[in-house]
Amino acid sequence: MAAKTPVFPIISNLKNYSADKFRGDLFAGLTVGVMLIPQGMAYAMIAGLPPVYGLYASVVPLIIYALLGTSRQLAVGPVAMDSLFVAATISAMAIPGSPKYIELAIALALMIGLAQFIFGLIRMGFLVNFLSKPVIVGFTSAAALIIAFNQLGNLLGISLEQNNQLHFILIDLADKISAVHPATVIFALAGIAFLVVIKKLNRKLPAGLFLVILGIVLTYFLHLDQQGISIVKDVPSGLPSLTITNLSWEDFKALLPAALALSLIAFMEAITVAKAIEEKKNIQEVNANRELIALGAANIGGSFFSSYPVTGGFSRTAVNNEAGAKTTMAGIFAALIILLTLLFITDLFYFLPKVVLAVIILVAVLALIDFKSPKSWWRTDTVEFVMYAITLLATLFIGIQQGIFLGVVVSLIALIYKVSNPHMAIVGKIPGTNLYRNVERFENAELDPEILIVRFDAGLFYGNSEFFRDHIIEFSENKNQQNKLAGNEKKVKAIIVDASGINSIDSTSVYMIRKLLIQFKKQKVQLLFSGLIGPVRDKFNQNRIYTELGEEFFFVNIEEAERYLKGEKCQFSGDVARQSNFKLRVKR
Repeated sequence: MAAKTPVFPIISNLKNYSADKFRGDLFAGLTVGVMLIPQGMAYAMIAGLPPVYGLYASVVPLIIYALLGTSRQLAVGPVAMDSLFVAATISAMAIPGSPKYIELAIALALMIGLAQFIFGLIRMGFLVNFLSKPVIVGFTSAAALIIAFNQLGNLLGISLEQNNQLHFILIDLADKISAVHPATVIFALAGIAFLVVIKKLNRKLPAGLFLVILGIVLTYFLHLDQQGISIVKDVPSGLPSLTITNLSWEDFKALLPAALALSLIAFMEAITVAKAIEEKKNIQEVNANRELIALGAANIGGSFFSSYPVTGGFSRTAVNNEAGAKTTMAGIFAALIILLTLLFITDLFYFLPKVVLAVIILVAVLALIDFKSPKSWWRTDTVEFVMYAITLLATLFIGIQQGIFLGVVVSLIALIYKVSNPHMAIVGKIPGTNLYRNVERFENAELDPEILIVRFDAGLFYGNSEFFRDHIIEFSENKNQQNKLAGNEKKVKAIIVDASGINSIDSTSVYMIRKLLIQFKKQKVQLLFSGLIGPVRDKFNQNRIYTELGEEFFFVNIEEAERYLKGEKCQFSGDVARQSNFKLRVKR
């Protein structure tokens, strides 16, 4: 039984805290904190917020998660995809960067936090399972492309409207392409090359911070701002003040769908990367429901200090792990770096070129695009490729929220289809063995012309009971037809259902089996079952299927059922039925 997760996991992490762990956490915290300065500012721009709000979102949420989170390496803070989601949601309600817009972004963080916290308390972490990998990959890749295209204005030195639909961005770009600023383009290309080279030399180096420093120095001494390169200008210094969100009922209703959607999307991002790190380290510590509570508390607490929505970041978590993070103390050290930045050095960002932040965003988000998985699905699984393609195209051309919603709907439809149309096969005996295998895969499998053996590989419930009945009847009719074509006038006299793969059964399916029994009795065909597991046996007994069919028609395996039909001595006939009856009597 898994150990109970304490309310504050950091306490147990610090019980055996050593100098080695402190050094690992300190170095990781410094590395991630330095990485967060340019990233946070850049992601705030994606969200339509002043850059300083990216720093505000990198203080209180990090500290709260460090106290409550179960992942020792997850790096919480603003992320690109959620920032785009924020912009897509709020830009329809207010002008980006305006006081109303900022207020709504902070309110959204509070609503997301409350939703995540409540989901965690009622143990609804399983909800993320409905976001299948094809949907996640399609959504993430599309979001990365939209983020990248939304940075084209800053990369080319032209004014482009932020939009979450790719075709509108391209139309706007086509209209303004003649106004491209050459110096900005050169700066952008040089910045991309710089980041790529630094990352190849050493991924642990804070390449983004180096580019920020270089960009500020070049702009200040070469007066690049006077040559048309746009700069950040004033960045407010000091800590964010305590704020209480004053949200109207109309705004609450408008934000609620996005808050619920983003609460799950943000959780999905965080739990995915946390589990990936956990698997790499071969440990089992991350608790999905506790992660919901921790992320919810981080967003709630952050909203009182001017934070917009946060979650676990892919790239920062990887850097945090590689830099040697041993506990969540690394997150606290990262938050302290941001605090020092807000208190003492925001003035230094005045000459920071916006193209530098755009380059950092571009390089970061393009790494989120997955090319390998879609290629694999194209070759191996058409349904999963279609799910991916629908989510990708819907997100690119309809919208962020619509894309993820449609992806989930497609996932559910695919799930319903799979459970309603499970695998069902005719099996035969492999010569010289007691093994029974699918005759479509094993050509040498032996078949008795009068005995049909069918295997059903799923639980029986109202959604697939008709599928089960129709296929058994169809298999039986086809076998009779094949016998006739082969010049054999024999007909199917018995059907053995290999029920070892049936792990559950509901009342609708029991009713269907009762009707099937009546139908086959009229046709003088015996229906036998083999390999029933305990819960299914109990259900059969409770519904008097044993009484109606006869205990002797239930067997522990297919071989015993065949021996019975051939008149041979059968040691185990009825044993499973009697065992089930005995257990039920004991329970009563």
